[in-house]
Parts: sequence; structure tokens; C-alpha cells
Amino acid sequence: MAGNSPVAWLRGGIVLHLALVIAGGVIVAVVAGAAWRKARAAQLRARAKLARLELAEAGAELAETFRAAAAATGMPRGLLWKAVELRQPRLVALERTTRELFGLAAVEIRFEAVAGGAMEDVEAVGNVRSATAVFVYRNGRWTTDGRTVFNLDPRQTLERYAETLEGGIGER
Repeated sequence: MAGNSPVAWLRGGIVLHLALVIAGGVIVAVVAGAAWRKARAAQLRARAKLARLELAEAGAELAETFRAAAAATGMPRGLLWKAVELRQPRLVALERTTRELFGLAAVEIRFEAVAGGAMEDVEAVGNVRSATAVFVYRNGRWTTDGRTVFNLDPRQTLERYAETLEGGIGER
């Protein structure tokens, strides 16, 4: 009869109550986590859409920023970065680890040889080079360190770096 005593009944009620409170807390945490992830995804899409529009509208100023940063790298050796022209397509991608937005823009690059350098007599120096300029969206603006992917257009660059870059961000 001890199981039917008021003390046993009270203990059972407390345990049941505690189990319900814990279950309720778990449900609230799961729902809150899902809502937070959904809100973060929406925020990322909105930020990516704005970044994509800004990259699409970027002009000579961004091209010059890229040219100056790329020239500062000193690569390729023996050549000076004479001019850079942004072209289409311009894609926005998400870096999977850092969650930063990267811009990949088609560019046409013109070099000239360093006077007295080994490349001065190379006729091909004057040829226009196609490449992909790499930009990163930080603090609400596009910036670059001059990273260049030669011989690949932005779509090919995205395919080549598919393990680290996720394309199609902000396109919907």
C-alpha cells in the first residue's frame, strides 16, 4: 500500500511535472534554434542580394582598386599592371568556412613590361589577358587584395573552387 500513499503520489507528480518542464524547454529550444537559423539565412540572402547589385553596378573605381592591389603583389614578375576593365559575368559566392561573400568578376588585363626587364622584348606582353578578379564584401562594401585567377572566367572559377565557394547566393 506504500505506493498509494500521499507521499508516493506527490513524488510521482513532481517527477512528472519536472519531466514536462524539461520536455517543454527542449521543444522551445528546438523551435528557437530553427527560427534563428531561418532568420540568419534570410539575412544572408538579403545581404548577398545587395552585394550582388553593388558588384553589378561597380565601375572604374572598383577596377582601379583591383588594379592597384594586384600591382602591389609584384606578380607577374617583370610586368606592370597597365589597365583593368571589369566585364560580365559578375558572380557572388559564399565562402563555406568563414561565411564571407566573395565576388568573382570577369576582367580584361593589360600589362606592360618593366623598362630594362627580361620581359621588355616579349611581344606577347601587350596581349590582353582574361581573368577573374576576386573581391570580398566587408563592412558593406567590396574590397580586394588583388587576387587574380588567370585563364578562368567567373563560372569556371566557381566550379574549380566548389569545395570552398557556394554559388547562387542572393540571386533569388
